[in-house]
Amino acid sequence: PAYEPGNSDRRWWAIFTRSRHEKALARELERFDIPFFLPLVIRENRIRSRIVEVYWPLFGGYVFMFGRDDERVRALTTNRVATVLAVPDQWQLRNDLKQLNRLIELDAPLTIERRLMPGRRVRIKSGPMRGLEGVVTQRRGGQRRLLVAVEFIQHGVSVEIDDFMVEPV
Repeated sequence: PAYEPGNSDRRWWAIFTRSRHEKALARELERFDIPFFLPLVIRENRIRSRIVEVYWPLFGGYVFMFGRDDERVRALTTNRVATVLAVPDQWQLRNDLKQLNRLIELDAPLTIERRLMPGRRVRIKSGPMRGLEGVVTQRRGGQRRLLVAVEFIQHGVSVEIDDFMVEPV
């Protein structure tokens, strides 16, 4: 998501799709030449006793569109949209999506997190994830995870980290 608000008349919109219509909406937006971001991860699926890899939406039901008002209306005409959410903090969403995209590109083992809880914000100070910011959470057994969130939709992903890798923000 390199699309930056302020450089054009486009802005970020969070589109909540009809059930299981994320990839179909993304194909339609691509056909209309409307920029979007649909975070996908590879997941193994069993089909007739065969295991196949499929691209699965990381946040079920959400596609992030970077478009003008007329493009928002065009997306609504696809009959794949349940609702379009205006994003009040364009830069925050852009930064959240940028960090999320970086984790996907690094092929980090992600765990989907919902209904985020407040915690200590940190920044990773070394390694391939250097510069990413998030909230440290602790799971059973003392396992520490870095939560990278798309705060606007209250969803995120987490990745296991060691304490020495982070510094307070």
